[in-house]
Amino acid sequence: MQRQLCTFLLGLTTAAMLQAEPLTPEAVPLDLAQVVPAALQQFDTPGMAVVIIKDGQLVHQAGYGERDMSAQAPVTAETYFRLASASKAFTAASVAILVDAGKLNWDDKVIQHLPQFRLQDAWVTAEFTIRDLLSQRSGLASGAGDSMIWPEPSSFSRDEVINNLRYLTPLSSFRSQYAYSNVLYITAAELVAKVSGQPWQDFVAEQIFQPLEMQCYAGAVPDSALAEAALPYEFRAEAGFLPIPRNAIDGKMLMAAAAGGVVCRASDMAKWLSFLLAQADVRTAKAGPVSRQQLQQMWTAQTLMPVSSLDLELDFTHFSAYGMGWRMADMHGYKVIHHTGTLSGFQAHVLLVPEQQLGIVVLNNGSNSGARQSVVQTVLKHYLAPELQRDWVSYYADQRQALAQRAAPPQPVGTGEVLLALQDYAGNYADQWFGGIEISQTDSGLRLQSVKMINLQGSLQPFADHSFIVQWDDANVARNALIHFEMNNLRQVTGFRLEPYAAEPGERHEYRDMHFYKQ
Repeated sequence: MQRQLCTFLLGLTTAAMLQAEPLTPEAVPLDLAQVVPAALQQFDTPGMAVVIIKDGQLVHQAGYGERDMSAQAPVTAETYFRLASASKAFTAASVAILVDAGKLNWDDKVIQHLPQFRLQDAWVTAEFTIRDLLSQRSGLASGAGDSMIWPEPSSFSRDEVINNLRYLTPLSSFRSQYAYSNVLYITAAELVAKVSGQPWQDFVAEQIFQPLEMQCYAGAVPDSALAEAALPYEFRAEAGFLPIPRNAIDGKMLMAAAAGGVVCRASDMAKWLSFLLAQADVRTAKAGPVSRQQLQQMWTAQTLMPVSSLDLELDFTHFSAYGMGWRMADMHGYKVIHHTGTLSGFQAHVLLVPEQQLGIVVLNNGSNSGARQSVVQTVLKHYLAPELQRDWVSYYADQRQALAQRAAPPQPVGTGEVLLALQDYAGNYADQWFGGIEISQTDSGLRLQSVKMINLQGSLQPFADHSFIVQWDDANVARNALIHFEMNNLRQVTGFRLEPYAAEPGERHEYRDMHFYKQ
């Protein structure tokens, strides 16, 4: 009843606004010099860079806060950030360039170009197209295979990622629903490398960054850029701001660059937005890295996504979908093309409203998405619905406070004791695709160490029976997990499985396709 009343009142308010003289962006000032610092403080974010393109003009480009807190180095428009999943737009564009060149088609079967490509189902493997690689409808669980990517650094190669796709169990039928995948974007990049004859990162540099005069990097990052790189941070109430070295821009190319590792700065993202907006307009479209025809392909809905009640309430959104490398939704009567990027210590949001010739980029080096959300909403409302402008920093702060006050989900209850001596659980174990895990006994108890992912290590605390709680050394790396050891009839340990430390872990978790056997 209370929800219905709020919706009714919102409707009355909106109707009253529509009957009044419509506001224009010029009538409502956009004071980012106040909004951005407030967002940084409220959401414990060290620094942020913001770019706004409107009608072919750069109307805002500025940095706020600090890129390096220990050195008190400020963020500027020249500060480098990881784009995280906003990198996917460049991966899709690299495919589009080859389509423009006539070297492949969106609906080519992947195995035509990558014969080693295999999924669990033979028919799906045979029918899987390049369009499927990019449109998040594989049937796999969302995030399947991410354990080969994060926490960085990963010792998996791109070839190993593609080989291991065959071990990931589908959660739904092929092309039936949206499920986010990073590993398929790595696959798409290797397909580009195979067809073009050069590494994907070199192809992107030569075909996209150089023509647009963007000093961005899909591969190794030079020292000149490292000197201006933002450090990634997390915030903990008991310790304050903490750097996240494993995600720092250290000059090395990331294996998963095509899914979330491109390094760029706001000033160069302005060039990217300007090109895309000009290419989207039939009056200004011209020769460039990607044709208008292929851009429209990337910006065409391929897979429907759910629309929440909050989306409807805040932006009057009625549809949401994934294209290829981009999401899209209607907001206040306009089609908005966008993509977020989230990596511990880095946040990004890139948005375009072609009908309004509006482009927005927000990059920051924190771990709380409230900072980017509040700034993006402030800018979007300024241009699309100025009559609905409000204090979005306070709004998202209230949202997070309400979320924090919700009852925590129940946790599993154990006895604190296991049935065998600790040394009986120690040994070397291996999964057919994730590789080895070493469990060793120390003076303080059992320790776990992944062979392929060096930051995946922690201690084992007895839980019950033959199960332990895995407490990772770095809480930022992963959630606590439960490890369940398996026995044979002689009560000898033969292997184990992992699952999240939760009363109801569900079946979508990152360990669902792993089964470790004692070596």
